[in-house]
Amino acid sequence: MFQQHLAPVALFVFARPAHTRQTLDALLANDLASKTDLIVYSDGARAGADETAVQEVRDLIRALRGFKSVTLIERPRNYGLASNIISGVTETLNQFGQIIVLEDDLVTSPHFLDFMNQGLAKYRDKEKVASIHGYCYPVKDPIPELFFLRGADCWGWATWSRAWDCFESNGTKLLAELKQRDLIKEFDRGISYRVYSKMLKKQIAGRNNSWAIRWHASTFLNGMYTLYSRESLINNIGHDASGVHCAQNDHYGNHTHNSRIMLKDIAIVENADAVFAFRRFYESIRPSLLMAILGKLKQMVGMQ
Repeated sequence: MFQQHLAPVALFVFARPAHTRQTLDALLANDLASKTDLIVYSDGARAGADETAVQEVRDLIRALRGFKSVTLIERPRNYGLASNIISGVTETLNQFGQIIVLEDDLVTSPHFLDFMNQGLAKYRDKEKVASIHGYCYPVKDPIPELFFLRGADCWGWATWSRAWDCFESNGTKLLAELKQRDLIKEFDRGISYRVYSKMLKKQIAGRNNSWAIRWHASTFLNGMYTLYSRESLINNIGHDASGVHCAQNDHYGNHTHNSRIMLKDIAIVENADAVFAFRRFYESIRPSLLMAILGKLKQMVGMQ
């Protein structure tokens, strides 16, 4: 039974105590919370800024009860999200061999831990499987109850040491291989404005520091797949302009599925219906994203 080998949860937090509290409250409501080890990686404040909020978050963690154990790792300086996650995931996997990863703005379904641990147990020895993912876009096109997509994702996920070993931190190397193997269009899932390759190029140029696009590209190039559920087990509450990387929008849904999802045998291949649905979702939100960017630019000009 997988409950004998539950994966630890690594939670990455910074300076948002209200978001962190919601994330923790939801996680504590999970059926397996009391049997789960929680490891919290708390990033340091930025050059004197955020010190009060960082301390509030750390105090919240110190007072936390309800998990099998709680370990608080306080970064002595500001690592930034990417370095905090890359090093924290590596450290946890070196100790436990498997991991469930959350950030401080991800509110989980009560059955999130169950789904993650089911997936980790079922696909532990399946070399083609990179990870288990808890979030699904609110697509309008029909998709299966369970499906695989090539690559990896970042909003509530789980993996093993054997998969994380393929992580390549050098974005330039990843992009060069995608081009050399003529995989850019497939990497972008046919989305007309090349959302993933553009994100990778921005990471290379220093315009973002996304660990997630490098994780996706690393697993994609290794021909690995991630398991998704049609019913989302994650609600991202960070799209309220409170975070460093997310602007305010309501495109990504605001509910979680509250029934247990049972895994069944499905082919470990990319699901064409899901690729189509994800592409249509991204194409549908592009006009509103562009309007939001234009609005922000107008606001900035008006403030000068």
